[in-house]
Amino acid sequence: MAEVSRTFRASLLSPFPHNLPPRARWCAACPVTPRLGPTLCSVSTAASGDGTGVLEGGAIPWGCEIESLDNAERMQQWLSDSGLPPQKMAIDRVEVGERGLVALKNIRKGEKLLFVPPSLVITADTEWSSLEAGNVLKKYSVPDWPYLATYLISEANVMDSSKWRRYISALPRQPYSLLYWTRSELDMYLVGSPIKERAIERINDVIGTYNDLRDRIFSKYPDLFPEKVFNMETFRWSFGILFSRLVRLPSMDGKVALVPWADMLNHMPEVEAFLDYDKSSQGIVFTTDRSYQPGEQVKKLGGKPQPDQTRSRDVAFLTTTATGAACSPCNG
Repeated sequence: MAEVSRTFRASLLSPFPHNLPPRARWCAACPVTPRLGPTLCSVSTAASGDGTGVLEGGAIPWGCEIESLDNAERMQQWLSDSGLPPQKMAIDRVEVGERGLVALKNIRKGEKLLFVPPSLVITADTEWSSLEAGNVLKKYSVPDWPYLATYLISEANVMDSSKWRRYISALPRQPYSLLYWTRSELDMYLVGSPIKERAIERINDVIGTYNDLRDRIFSKYPDLFPEKVFNMETFRWSFGILFSRLVRLPSMDGKVALVPWADMLNHMPEVEAFLDYDKSSQGIVFTTDRSYQPGEQVKKLGGKPQPDQTRSRDVAFLTTTATGAACSPCNG
């Protein structure tokens, strides 16, 4: 797995830009007609352990449309039943990001929010529903990024028996990610942008990493990693989720994590607040860098940037429209 290790140490440390070409919705600041269509949100029977990872036409069978609130609200109820304390924010539709967390009451600058317990956080230490599959990846010392990408697909495929069913069903079926762009779209919409070459590099990294996993591991354990489930389309989805939602937690030795509910906070480049583990409350918290009024969207930077990540994070959090205007990225 040396190739995988080098690729992810060097390249996969910060998220993709979250913009999409006109065939999908851009941020509200962009002068492009937004996507119109029905709100669909469901747990497909194809994701109930029957081994079907991709539907006809390459569609992912799990997750929901990015603007839907139904499954996000059910996720919040599940989290509350599982130990998430009462919140000062609620999920709602927002101008930038389709969905986001808005203040229910006045929130002070410097106030700690969320308090997500570690038992509700996904890391490389999280137990697999398929213990044997998890043990195989550990045997090969797969790095955190491809490890977690594979974990998401594995849990989604056994949706009914997975602890994370409510979380996965609330994730966007197609994340805002440059992984879904064609080369012609990159050439057209990122012309003259410094993001273009980095985007091409990232796309090639993901393709190369999937191919390496397939050749070195999946092909040797086809019963655990069938190609109809673990394929380029499902990895495009899982890496898209990681690029937009994975955070690094400095107070947990820099561990990378998916933090359900907290990842409904949208990224904004001008915001300095970030997620981290709080030892006193023993939960993942978000300390605000400004005050918020009721109904106002609460925003975050993401995980705390490391010194050598500052430049790449600045590039990753700046998206460029076809007209050259900058807009804010979003999670959803």
